[in-house]
Amino acid sequence: MTEISPADIENLKDWRFEIDFEEIAWAVFDREGESMNSLGRRPTEELAAIIAKVEDAVDKGEVRGLVLISGKDNFIAGADIREFDKLGDTGQVAEAVKATIGLFDRIEKLRVPVVAAIHGFCLGGGLELAMACHYRIADREEGTRLGFPEVKLGIFPGLNGSVRSIELAGAINAMQLMLTGRMLRSGPARAMGIVDQLVPTHHRLRWAARKAVLQKRKSKGAPWWKRIMRKAPFREFLAKQMRTKTAEKVSEEHYPAPFRLIDLFSQFGDSRRRMKPAETTLFAPLMTSETARNLRRVFGLTEMLKNEAPKGDFKPLRVHVVGAGTMGADIAAWCVVCGMQASLQDLSAEQLEKAQARAKTLFKKRFRSKRDADAAMTRLISDKDGKHINRADVVIEAIVENLEIKQKVFADLEARIKPGAVLATNTSSLKIEDIARPLKDPGRLIGLHFFNPVPQLPLVEVIMGAGSRKAEVHKGCAFVNAIRKYPLVVKSCPGFLVNRVLAPYMLDAVRRYQEGEPREKIDQAAVKFGMPMGPLELCDVVGLDICKHVAETLSLGPVDDSELDRLVKNGKLGKKSGEGFYVWDKGKPKRQKASFDDEDLVTLGRDLVRPLIDECERALAERIVEDADHVDAGVIFGTGFAPFRGGPLHYRNQNKDAAAAA
Repeated sequence: MTEISPADIENLKDWRFEIDFEEIAWAVFDREGESMNSLGRRPTEELAAIIAKVEDAVDKGEVRGLVLISGKDNFIAGADIREFDKLGDTGQVAEAVKATIGLFDRIEKLRVPVVAAIHGFCLGGGLELAMACHYRIADREEGTRLGFPEVKLGIFPGLNGSVRSIELAGAINAMQLMLTGRMLRSGPARAMGIVDQLVPTHHRLRWAARKAVLQKRKSKGAPWWKRIMRKAPFREFLAKQMRTKTAEKVSEEHYPAPFRLIDLFSQFGDSRRRMKPAETTLFAPLMTSETARNLRRVFGLTEMLKNEAPKGDFKPLRVHVVGAGTMGADIAAWCVVCGMQASLQDLSAEQLEKAQARAKTLFKKRFRSKRDADAAMTRLISDKDGKHINRADVVIEAIVENLEIKQKVFADLEARIKPGAVLATNTSSLKIEDIARPLKDPGRLIGLHFFNPVPQLPLVEVIMGAGSRKAEVHKGCAFVNAIRKYPLVVKSCPGFLVNRVLAPYMLDAVRRYQEGEPREKIDQAAVKFGMPMGPLELCDVVGLDICKHVAETLSLGPVDDSELDRLVKNGKLGKKSGEGFYVWDKGKPKRQKASFDDEDLVTLGRDLVRPLIDECERALAERIVEDADHVDAGVIFGTGFAPFRGGPLHYRNQNKDAAAAA
C-alpha cells in the first residue's frame, strides 16, 4: 500500500502540534490562508508527520493520548474539492485513497486514546477522520453539524467511512446518513452513535478531551441489535428496501453513487476485512465519472454565487414585506426561519390572517420544538398600516403586477424607509427602471425576484435596473446570502433569466402536445433527460394563466387559440384549479399508463431542452448575466436543470467537444 510522505514536523503550516505537561499530544488543525478547514494534500502530509511523531513518542512512553481539534470555527468541512480533478485516472484515485486510508488506520491502531474534539462542520472526509479516532466529543452549539454530503458530489464516503459508520451507528442509520447526504446536529449524532459525548459549548471541548484521554475512554460502537442487521438475510432485505426508496428519488443512470453504496453494503456489509478494499474498488470509478465531475462543477457554482456580495458591514436583521399574498407571505416567513424579524403589510386583515396561518405551518416543519416555532411566530408581525417600515433593513414589495400601483407604493415607501435600507421589488415581468422612474432616488431600487415555493427553491435573482447603483445590488446579494439562498445578479429585461429561458421550453412542449405528441411521453422524456419534472406538469404546477401571461410578456409568438389559451379560457389553470394538462388528485397528476421506446425518449428529451439552451445562449450574448457560469448556475438553481449535466451551456459545449472528437 502506498503511504503518504510525512511533512517536516518542525515546519507545519496547516497544523500546530505540542505535547503538554500531562503528556497529552494536541494536534490543532488551522489551515493556512483558509477560512474553513478541509483535507488536502498538504494537510494530510502534515497529519502523517504528526502521527509518526506520536507513534515514536508512544513507543518511548512519552505520550498518554492524542487529541485532534480545530483552530477555526469548523472541525473539518470535508476533503478539498479543488484537488479532486488533479487525481487523474481511476488507478491514481485508488492509490491516493489507499494512502489516506493507511494513515487513518495508523490513527485507529495507536496504542493510546485518540480523541476528536468537534466544533462546527465535521463533514465527509473530516467525519471519516473523526471516526478513525477512538472517541468523539462534540459541542451542542447551533452551527455544529456532522454528515456525509458525498452523494451530492456523485460519490460516497471513500476513506472507509462506510465501514466505520456502520460499525458505530448500525447499518440502518449509517446507510440513511450516507444515502441522503443530510447533516446532523450533534444531539442526533450522539443518539445515533456517531458521537460519544456532548458538551454545552466549544469552550468545554479541550477540558472534556483531556479528561477522555486521561480516563482512556473508547467508543462502544453499535449495540448488538444494530450489529445483527449486517448479517444475512437482514442485510439483503435492507439493501432491497434501500434500492427501492432510492430509485423513487433518483435515477441510477443519472446518479449511480447511492446504488453502488448499496451494492457495497449488500455484498460485503458483514465483513470489515472484505468491505474496506471493496469500498475503494467501487469508489474510484465514481470519482472519475462525468457525473461526479459535473456535480463538482455545480458545487463550484454555488460557491461562486455565495461570493456575489462583497464582504461588508450590511447585516440585515429586520425585513418589511408589502403584500401578504402567497409570495409575500412566504418571503416574510422564510426570513423569520433564517433568524430575522419580519413585518408583513397588506390592506386586507383577512389576507394577513391567512399569511400567519401559512407561516405557522412552515415553522412547525422547520423548527425542532414548539417553543422555537412559537418564538418564530412572535418575530412575524402583521403590520396593516406599515408602522415598521422605518425600522426595516430591507423593504420588499410583493403586490400585483401593475406598474401604476407599484409606482404609488414605492413613492410612499421611499419617503418612509431609513437611510441605507434596501428598497426592492419582487416583480417578475416589469422593468426595474420603469417602476423606479417617479422616485426621487431611482438608483436605490433593485429587484429581488423569488421563486415559488420560496422555502424550497434556492435561487433569488437580484435585478439591476438601468439606473440601479451597484452598492444597492451588493446589499441585495448580502441579504439573499443572509436568508440562505443563492443570489444571481441579472440585468433588468423581460423575464430576467430564469423565466426567459423556461418559457420557450414550456411552450415548445405545449406545441408538441397540441400537434399530437402524448403528454406522458413528453414529460417522461424530460425526466429521462434529468429534469425534475416534465414541462407539461411544470406548466400545471406554475399555473397555466401565469404561463400564458409570461408568454405574452416575452412576445413568444401567438398564444391566442392555442391549447394553452383554450385551457385558461375554460378555467383549467393547472394544479391550483384541479385540472390543466392533467387532472390533479390529492396534489398529484393522474397519468395514463403508457410505455415508450427508450431511445425515442432519449432523443425527445434532447429535443425538448434545445429551446431552453438556445435561449441561454441568446441571454449570454446579451450579457443578461455576467458569463456562461452564471447562466448555468441560474438555470440549475432556478429551474432544476439536470445538475449531473453541469448546466445547459456546459452540457452543449461538452456535447460539441464529444462530437468533434468523434
